[in-house]
Amino acid sequence: MRAVKAEDTQPELIVRRLVHSLGFRYRLHRKDLPGKPDLVFPRRRKIIFVHGCFWHGHDCPRGARLPVNNRSYWVEKIGRNRSRDATSTAVLNAAGWEVLVIWECMIRDHDALGTSIRAFLES
Repeated sequence: MRAVKAEDTQPELIVRRLVHSLGFRYRLHRKDLPGKPDLVFPRRRKIIFVHGCFWHGHDCPRGARLPVNNRSYWVEKIGRNRSRDATSTAVLNAAGWEVLVIWECMIRDHDALGTSIRAFLES
């Protein structure tokens, strides 16, 4: 697990390039906000998290797949990740931030992703 990056992952880089091409500017990984969001739009009070389906327990086929070895460890770990994500989102919403979660599986369709990001940031 040491080789797994927390920042600048491939899905995150794809989303960052897409957001930049749409004309929006952002801040990265603000440590003073819960969950250390991937993209922060301070003036708009909006945040985008880019989650890996496996690591954050998405309900897509990739996120539902668990390793065969040490299964109990992974179930517990992914459960903690989901719990932490829910807490971070709730704290951010209570502080007046709007949160959008982009899952790794959503990145395949660039047009739909661009439309949903633009709608989120312009609302």
